[in-house]
Amino acid sequence: MRILLTNDDGINAPGLAALERIARQLTDDVWICAPEYEMSGASRALTLSEPVRVRTVGERRFSTTGTPTDCVMLALRELVEGAKPDLVLSGVNRGANLAEDVTLSGTVAGAIEAMALGVPGVALSQMGGKGPDESFFDVSEHFAPGILKRLVEVGWPTDVVMNLNFPSAPIDEVTAVEVTRQGFRDVQIRTAEKRTDLRGREYFWIGFRHEMSKPAEGTDLRALYEKRISVTPLHIDLTHQPTVYDLKGVLGGAPPRL
Repeated sequence: MRILLTNDDGINAPGLAALERIARQLTDDVWICAPEYEMSGASRALTLSEPVRVRTVGERRFSTTGTPTDCVMLALRELVEGAKPDLVLSGVNRGANLAEDVTLSGTVAGAIEAMALGVPGVALSQMGGKGPDESFFDVSEHFAPGILKRLVEVGWPTDVVMNLNFPSAPIDEVTAVEVTRQGFRDVQIRTAEKRTDLRGREYFWIGFRHEMSKPAEGTDLRALYEKRISVTPLHIDLTHQPTVYDLKGVLGGAPPRL
């Protein structure tokens, strides 16, 4: 099996090193293409208004000045020699990618771009706060190889990506994997802090508050809060079908006029 790795935390991120250790438990045929710098929150951004530079970091290892989407597209179309990868793994992100945040995530976007180009994609993220790099990804490294092996064995639809999130807990306290649905927070965690630079000019630093919501049973959020590994099948059809049906009765046919 040939596996391509990417992320949104950058080519030198500890999570990418953890992901490589995970992948090498499944195969020796591992390729890496990741952003030169952190691209968290890049979502599915594609670089169109400037060139994307590629740097060869080592054997089968590249970094680019682009986004995670750029990296996967370039790797699959230009950089990986020979056979196309059988699987793309994106992560391991430092911090969970849950609920509505999956639409912002560069980690999830890397897996989606793989799916769009005909390769199964999996996003992996590790929940947690501040912690030493050498142990932050222990839970992911311990459980991910077995979960990935099982997922590859059973397969999944070609228009779906798998979003894996690992809880922040000691390994021996993580006792279950749960197949979940995407949740939605009942609290607003995004924030913008106004600051002033040394020249007296105002700027804003955008980030997140670590505030827990009260998620429903069966959601990715609830699983992580209760120390279970969350596996969420995602797809990019954002159509809200109930509203489609409602609107067909009042907006179909000739365009309305004032």
